[in-house]
Amino acid sequence: MNALVIFGLLAVLMLTGMPISISLGLTVLTFLFTMTQVPLESVALKLFTGIEKFEIMAIPFFILAGNFLTHGGVAKRMINFATSMVGHWYGGLGLAGVMACALFAAVSGSSPATVVAIGSILLPAMVKAGFPNKFGAGVISTSGALGILIPPSIVMVMYSVATNTSVGALFMAGVIPGIMLACVLGGVTWYRAKKFNYPRQPKASWKERFDAFRKSAWGLFLIVVVMGGIYSGMFTPTEAAAMSAVYAFVVAVFIYKDMSLKDVPKVLLNSANMSAMLLYIITNAVLFSFIMTNENIPQALADWMLGNGLGVITFLLAVNIILLLAGNFMEPSSIVLIFAPILFPVAMKLGIDPVHFGIIMVVNMEVGMCHPPVGLNLYVASGITKMGITELTVAVWPWLLSMLCFLALVTYVPEISIWLPRTLGMM
Repeated sequence: MNALVIFGLLAVLMLTGMPISISLGLTVLTFLFTMTQVPLESVALKLFTGIEKFEIMAIPFFILAGNFLTHGGVAKRMINFATSMVGHWYGGLGLAGVMACALFAAVSGSSPATVVAIGSILLPAMVKAGFPNKFGAGVISTSGALGILIPPSIVMVMYSVATNTSVGALFMAGVIPGIMLACVLGGVTWYRAKKFNYPRQPKASWKERFDAFRKSAWGLFLIVVVMGGIYSGMFTPTEAAAMSAVYAFVVAVFIYKDMSLKDVPKVLLNSANMSAMLLYIITNAVLFSFIMTNENIPQALADWMLGNGLGVITFLLAVNIILLLAGNFMEPSSIVLIFAPILFPVAMKLGIDPVHFGIIMVVNMEVGMCHPPVGLNLYVASGITKMGITELTVAVWPWLLSMLCFLALVTYVPEISIWLPRTLGMM
């Protein structure tokens, strides 16, 4: 009964158009003051211990690094490198978009940042080269979602904070699914370009390819700094985030020189605003998780499922449906922080690996960012392309369908997620 009251109140507040973070906070406070006898001292203690986590510090650093790279000309150089490698294939610029999104995702950690950075440069170039606007919008809207699956990923850090799962293991677990999804999206792009005979770019010489690689190498090296540093044990994921922010600043300001020192305060302010918003959501989500646990809601759900003979396959199918529906009206950070504390204990009781479950949640959110009516990537792409959401929905459906098939594969074949971290001894 209490679960219905909590979720009913949360749903009503969100339907009024109130921001999710404030809806969460008001739900928690209303329930605490009217329907429970929990001492406020224990609530304050839980709030303090809940956000006193070293991993949380990684979030503002990754946001800052992504903002420096978005404004610092790294995306343009990655697009040039990707185009030199695959531009001569069918749908060459589209394939270059998928490849550039995958590369930029590996240094930014954010899907909207990837869509903005790559899309704002590549989409006008695709239209100029003779590609339909819908084709380019479909490629970039869906490929931009790689930003939360290919490590480093801010959403994976959120999941780690909510469930106490290793960030390093999650990062490594995202590598193979990220590469596979990039190949799936690239395959759809190539097939549709070949089917409709879209234009191809002249084949670049090896000298041109090397030159493009040399110019983009400083940005690409950040992948080595973050992933190599974590795997080698040189620094923790949080320290890797701090290193990436410093490295991105040096590359953007002093090496590429696409950003001047006078632009730095603006980037710092934007990053601080975004970090404050996410940390406020985390704070309210910690309290929400506390109420869920205090009312034994996750445990009751687990006992009900086990008592009715519902196994792993049924549970994972239900998780996918719930998360895809949530993706219709919530952004990824909120989904993780609200649903992970509820679903994670059930998954553990059913014997599902915590890292595998994290990757399932992340892939669900990738799909959610691309499907209507309020997929975040659709709105970002709409701002770049000046296309309506209905038109964009038609544009993305072939890629969206392939992402749903990929989601089913990742859900029921756990080795895709856990083989790499297990092989590297991180599990």
